[in-house]
Amino acid sequence: MTWLTTFSGKHFNFLAPDIGAINKEDIAQALSNECRFGGHIPQFYSVAQHSVLASYLVPRQYAREALLHDAVEAYCKDIPQPLKGLLPDYQRIERQIDHLIRFKYALPLNTSPEVKMADLIMLATERRDLEIDDGSIWPILEGIKPADILIHPLTPSQARSEFLKRWDELFVKEVSINLNAYREGKP
Repeated sequence: MTWLTTFSGKHFNFLAPDIGAINKEDIAQALSNECRFGGHIPQFYSVAQHSVLASYLVPRQYAREALLHDAVEAYCKDIPQPLKGLLPDYQRIERQIDHLIRFKYALPLNTSPEVKMADLIMLATERRDLEIDDGSIWPILEGIKPADILIHPLTPSQARSEFLKRWDELFVKEVSINLNAYREGKP
């Protein structure tokens, strides 16, 4: 078997991923139940909450991409980077699914520098706020300052709700605005 049944009841096939099997409900549900740092933190903190917070750190035109920058983890779980580097087949499948998600939601094929920076700022903020700063040097964070926010981890259901609320702010509003402009005969 090369597929999984998603929260919405779709079959997501890893060997032949179908764009129709990808949807916001499945992304929100899976990311809200996915703990950052492979679960090696004192309190549950979801990828969904991380993504929502990252979406507020970038200029508006990058907010959708920031919200979905880890959406592939809804289908390919959040594997810690040191282990992921040892799994080339996993990385290939993950890239393929990430590209499919990016295509479906009209995001750039490659992560923009603004979103990469927001992800690093979130990492620095998480290190500070989630009791994982043991004083060791994290070279990836050299010169990166934490955000001016304080992270309070949400429950999975709260994180899912916040993710879907942010989704609607970023995706539904623009569609509604575009439909209204179309109805009024404006380009």
